[in-house]
Amino acid sequence: MNERNKGIFYMILASLFFALMATAVKYSGDLPTIEKVFFRNIVGFIYVAFLIKKSGESFKGTNTRYLIYRSFLGLMGVFLYFFAIDRLPLADAVVLNQTNPFFVMLLASIFLGERIKKVQILLFILALTGVGFIVKPQFDYRVVPALAGLSSALFAASAYTIIRHLRTTDHPNVIVFYFTGLSTITALPFLLFGQFVFPTPLQLLVLLSVGVFATIAQLLMTYAYRYAEAGDLSIYSYGQTVFSIFIGIVIFFEIPDIYSFLGISLIIFSAYLNYRIKRRATEID
Repeated sequence: MNERNKGIFYMILASLFFALMATAVKYSGDLPTIEKVFFRNIVGFIYVAFLIKKSGESFKGTNTRYLIYRSFLGLMGVFLYFFAIDRLPLADAVVLNQTNPFFVMLLASIFLGERIKKVQILLFILALTGVGFIVKPQFDYRVVPALAGLSSALFAASAYTIIRHLRTTDHPNVIVFYFTGLSTITALPFLLFGQFVFPTPLQLLVLLSVGVFATIAQLLMTYAYRYAEAGDLSIYSYGQTVFSIFIGIVIFFEIPDIYSFLGISLIIFSAYLNYRIKRRATEID
């Protein structure tokens, strides 16, 4: 297996574990969202702190202000994503969150000066059309979790845009340390003052698995980017949506209706075309 194929293999595995993380969030049941966010981050926080301590790196980081910005935006993204997972079919929540590359494209163009083609704007509009089919807006309480899922993509994209800036100043472990640490600390007051429900033994196991699956997925994604370029891997991250569709059917008996299926297809198709455009531009350069 050559290095590019290794990267693709690791990205597909990462997508599977991200889908398992989302499944565990939903399967953990009627617990406060902030409690699920806490368990998602505490495992990664402990693990990354161990890595930094072992390597002898500094915990402080270099660009503290932007590390905090990234952490806050990432926390909001995860909270809204988990909120959507608890209230939407699994595949719908996952694919709404996975519109984030389109927001990254726009934000990177605005704040980082990265070039964007007119056809990519059209693909963004096509993806938003797909979102419309999934959300099926009726302007009542049912639209709130769908908007939360879409907002989670915007917050995630904002965090990823800042990461592009931070990659020149801070090590990835430090970036993750700040994110998981700030998320854990922010969640604690809510847990201590009314937003903590004692989980059953099964729920506790599932909550811990949320953090474990998320950490494994992050590690696999890191290995993927070590072996292959981002442009080659981006489309394979949508394996998370495919896995989520099957998991949703098998575990939660959630069969996407025709509108959701059409919306998911439009978003993945738009992502594929965007991937082809980026790859062709890279080959020309």
